[in-house]
Amino acid sequence: MCLAVPMKIISRAGDEIVAEVDGVRKEASVMLLGEEVTVGDYVIVHAGFAISKLDQEYAEETLRMMEEIFSPEDMA
Repeated sequence: MCLAVPMKIISRAGDEIVAEVDGVRKEASVMLLGEEVTVGDYVIVHAGFAISKLDQEYAEETLRMMEEIFSPEDMA
């Protein structure tokens, strides 16, 4: 099973980004996105690609709900 988690872009160089959630950083490409993203935007990363840009409010609410639902053991 695959669970998509919103990640915040913390750096960008060309089509390559580094995105982070809860201290976990992932490198990804934004070449598949049809819209511009910048540092501070939220994206869904899958298989090394940012596949969707998310509204900040929606992303932060999703992360808040995930923290309520999942225990730390579930996330390990």
